[in-house]
Amino acid sequence: MTVLDPRTGDVASRTRVAEEQECDQAVARARAAGTAWARTAPAERATRVRDAAAAVEAVAKELAELVQRETGKPLDDALGGVQAGVDTLRQYAELGPLHRGRSLQGNWAATDFMIAEPRGVVAVLTPWNDPVAVAAGLLGAALVTGNTVVHKPSERCPSAGRRFAELIAAHLPEGVLEIVDGEAGVGARLAAADVDVVAHVGSSATGREIARSCADRGAKALLENGGNDPLIVDAGVDPRWAAEQAATGAFANAGQICVSVERIYVVASVAQRFLDALVEQAGTWETRIGPLVDQRHCEHVHRHVQDAVDKGATVLTGGEPGPGPGSFYPPTVLTGCETDMLVFTEETFGPVAPVRVVDDFETALAEAARDRYGLAATVLTPNMARAQAAWRTLPVGTVKVNAVFGGAPGGASEPRRASGSGFGFGPELLDEMTAVKVVHWTAPDGD
Repeated sequence: MTVLDPRTGDVASRTRVAEEQECDQAVARARAAGTAWARTAPAERATRVRDAAAAVEAVAKELAELVQRETGKPLDDALGGVQAGVDTLRQYAELGPLHRGRSLQGNWAATDFMIAEPRGVVAVLTPWNDPVAVAAGLLGAALVTGNTVVHKPSERCPSAGRRFAELIAAHLPEGVLEIVDGEAGVGARLAAADVDVVAHVGSSATGREIARSCADRGAKALLENGGNDPLIVDAGVDPRWAAEQAATGAFANAGQICVSVERIYVVASVAQRFLDALVEQAGTWETRIGPLVDQRHCEHVHRHVQDAVDKGATVLTGGEPGPGPGSFYPPTVLTGCETDMLVFTEETFGPVAPVRVVDDFETALAEAARDRYGLAATVLTPNMARAQAAWRTLPVGTVKVNAVFGGAPGGASEPRRASGSGFGFGPELLDEMTAVKVVHWTAPDGD
């Protein structure tokens, strides 16, 4: 695999693709290491993960530079992602030994135990847009609960992904964390291998294939897939503040965040002031974002923008790939958008803010809810009753009221519909990585 630096077009890394037998051998080694690792005391497992977190932190800048070189992520953002990964590993090191079952008293001679046990071998397939932070959550939760792991980093940042995983593996017994490199074919082989869980963060199309493969053999699929997150701007809000929120949601990390704002509904009474402020905000983001991850993705984003223009949308700013080398795309604001445009029906995953003006909040809420994805949504409103109606109505895993990003440390999220299934964060991820066994224990007759 050859990865080009999206800032310059120069070669960033070359990585050998794992052959079929290497995937199978990695799974076999993880399976063989499973019994001893599951029997390791939770406190010892936690100590090893905690030590791995310290090792990652010690080379944070090196990792961030690898992420920047392969994905184009600005260095400060990449450093933030590495530190988030370190914090996540430490979080699961603390939570792992506290993960417990419960007991029920039947009669004086009988007790039922509900014990959380590791599921076995977990295949972890991670994305490129925040490769350290996302992988840290899945790897950390799987390892502290006694599972072994076979990890395939994204083919768009294989060097950064492998370096991070190797830092963790160095603190674990042999076979507990295996790493394989490759593109979609390697991921598909790993997802269909003799594993007990496939944890995947990536596209919905890949997620559907994984779900089918897991269903065929009874494995668990833990999926966070695509999103098409709406943002609603209600009447009565400060249009400039709303534009700042919308711009942050649409343009941060060049729109390459799982919960980026993908479609905007604004009530007509504040629409013009909001649009003027959003265009102004787009100008301030031009020098704050990096390139898109590669030329292929740049073409995907521009195809969505061109589809909107062809169907009647107006470009207020941006709308054309940047000149020169690299895969830069400017912050783009579209208005006059209709619900059949690709920017409203599919995940663009780029720095594009498509705006649809609607008559009232109720129309915005109804249209925002009509979508096959169910990752997250944001509502900006000063009205408590409308905020309540929004979080009750929107069929998504996370509803954010009056803040496009944020959330408590350790918070969880569970996507719905085409966006996936299962918790991907928080203490709840430990539940996903374990299976509950019930033991009914009764004293023998005569005792």
